[in-house]
Amino acid sequence: MKLATWNVNSLNVRLGHVIDWLQANPVDALCLQELKLPSEKFPLDALQEIGYQACWAGQKTYNGVAIISKAAPQDVQRNIPGYEDPQQRIIAATLPGSNGQPVRVISAYCPNGQAVDSDKYAYKLEWFAALRLWLQQEIATHPDLVILGDYNVAPTDADVHDPEAWAGGILVSDAERAALQAVLDLGLTDTFRLFDQAPKIFSWWDYRQMSFRRNAGVRIDHILATASLAARCTECVVDKVPRGWEKPSDHAPVVAQFQLA
Repeated sequence: MKLATWNVNSLNVRLGHVIDWLQANPVDALCLQELKLPSEKFPLDALQEIGYQACWAGQKTYNGVAIISKAAPQDVQRNIPGYEDPQQRIIAATLPGSNGQPVRVISAYCPNGQAVDSDKYAYKLEWFAALRLWLQQEIATHPDLVILGDYNVAPTDADVHDPEAWAGGILVSDAERAALQAVLDLGLTDTFRLFDQAPKIFSWWDYRQMSFRRNAGVRIDHILATASLAARCTECVVDKVPRGWEKPSDHAPVVAQFQLA
């Protein structure tokens, strides 16, 4: 089972990129973030033309998440139950694994936080706490679970191109890293770190200052899996190719392979 995540930074702008990538990389499910379009504008027909189904939670101008999958998504959940939030940041669905066992797949767009000690930063930490409480229940119900997305947290200094310059700032602050670690402590594994990786592999590069050309990025897009799936993960990579396309998203896809049979 091959699963991927990609913050596309506007599906309106990058639908062609998504279709091209899916045709070249036929994954079982692709989780998208930052759709930036209302639900009624989601391009389901275009995705069905290339053999995919989808579930989504759209929002005009901001946010929005989707799961694009070969199989029809079941038991769809939008947003964190019991946590009132107008921002569309979570969608979950159950998909059939290649071994016939169901796999719970969650697409997450975690808040950015804007700046340490801002109101948006406080919201980010509150949101992560709500996410953790809900995930605890989801994992108890779905032992085979993967949560993929843009977490807006670089877990360690190895995930930052210049740790000294970023120290204490947004995406790398102690409180943000602790919030992500609390999620991992539920029994989830960062599948990228299951494997020997070359240094300075990132998933996001600012559009400014030729950041991509200089590889001045951070790794904030993650695929976290429960122990039963992490034990069967055979690969996790960042596909930098789409970041070099014309008018790209500032994020690159992250892809993980699981041997379920």
